Amino acid sequence: MREAVAGNRYPGRGVVWARTLDGALCGGYFLTGRGAASRARAVRRGDGELIVSPTGESEHDPLRHYVAARERDGWLVFGNGEQVAVVSDRLRQGESAVASLGGLEYEPDPPIFTPRVTVVADLRSGRDAWLGAARRSRGARSTADVLTLAVRDLEPGDAVLMTTYRSDGRTVATGEPFLEARTTAADQGQLLDELWGALTPELRVAAAVFEPGRLADAAIRHQAPARV
Repeated sequence: MREAVAGNRYPGRGVVWARTLDGALCGGYFLTGRGAASRARAVRRGDGELIVSPTGESEHDPLRHYVAARERDGWLVFGNGEQVAVVSDRLRQGESAVASLGGLEYEPDPPIFTPRVTVVADLRSGRDAWLGAARRSRGARSTADVLTLAVRDLEPGDAVLMTTYRSDGRTVATGEPFLEARTTAADQGQLLDELWGALTPELRVAAAVFEPGRLADAAIRHQAPARV
């Protein structure tokens, strides 16, 4: 997984679902940014939530500031935007995981139209997860293509990730629908180290890794503010 992340110089935002070598399932979320507003963000703990919020006095921007992870009623949901709250509410209303990920839209940020990437994990089964992506068609259609990938029975070292972008450092394009990889992380802390170490240092903003059912114990890391 380190090579998959490091080979993508600007991944934007990303979600990870993995089983570490100690057998624990872990979710991961990371942020990178190029502009000042994108970099002036932090991941903070809320009540059963992780929230991406501004580090200064910036006004709320729904494309930059949102609930990134939430645990409610036997479900863990995490992703790169306000759809996390939408999906969580749908699950609480009794919708299935697949139905809760349906009908989502990509972000209204031309020209790239950033995908919405989301993970839903069933805390009751302890094994089932669904990764969803709402992406703009590569053709002329403006309607979203919604991909839902069911993932279960990961073996130790297995990982699946989605990123919003794919970049060689010069051009930025929509990321691949999903990537399968291997992690050498023995536990939650090492998985955070692996992710953080693979992100381009001058672009990384924050990352969090957490075990399902233990979101309050998430391991979180932030880039130190640049010295002026």
